[in-house]
Amino acid sequence: MTEWKKDGLRFETPLYTVGEAARFLDVPERTFGNWAHGYVVHPKGRPTVIGDPILTAVKTPPRFPEIPFVGLIEGTVASAFRRAGVSMQHIRRSLRLLHHEIGIEHGLASRRLYTDGASILFDYATNEGDEDLLIVVVTGQRVFTKTILDYLQRITYADDGWADRLVLPITERLIVECNPRRGFGRPLFISGGAPMEDVLDRFRAGEPISSVAKDFDLHPEDVEDVIRASLPHAA
Repeated sequence: MTEWKKDGLRFETPLYTVGEAARFLDVPERTFGNWAHGYVVHPKGRPTVIGDPILTAVKTPPRFPEIPFVGLIEGTVASAFRRAGVSMQHIRRSLRLLHHEIGIEHGLASRRLYTDGASILFDYATNEGDEDLLIVVVTGQRVFTKTILDYLQRITYADDGWADRLVLPITERLIVECNPRRGFGRPLFISGGAPMEDVLDRFRAGEPISSVAKDFDLHPEDVEDVIRASLPHAA
């Protein structure tokens, strides 16, 4: 089907390191790394625990970008479940179910997640008696709860049915976006188009917010919100 044809720019081109993707989604780097690479734990006296990867990563040399845009979108969905209070075990189980039921590879980056995902999870949770999912992920009206929707509504889908734009969830207001066809997928201010990292670099150099905003033709409150959200990395 033409609707689901995938292009290399979104699915195969590595744009972000694990650390960058984790920052853009406000997720601990180790957590995002486990999502991208999986993990193996050897508890003393107990069976080995293996967690498979749940998002797309490209094999590249160490410290090189390895997460394509589709991996950032998949990480956004996982982050939404995490913010809603879903355990890692539930996240992995739910995302595997969605992948299987949506019926296509990278299902978490497809429009079908937004249109069909809540019904899929509702039916599963009802049949399995999984009250946790029914409370924090979906409602009796077969729609996602507010926390999940707040994340999913930041994703824009192209005419081919795949995600092609993400407004980063590091700020409550919609301020910074990633688009693989603009600025090599780097975060850009929606208003004005300035690269987020350039703005943060100016702040790191000691310039006042008002000057930075003026030079980049940005709203001072937008600059302030992004700096506040990035403070551990911008200080």
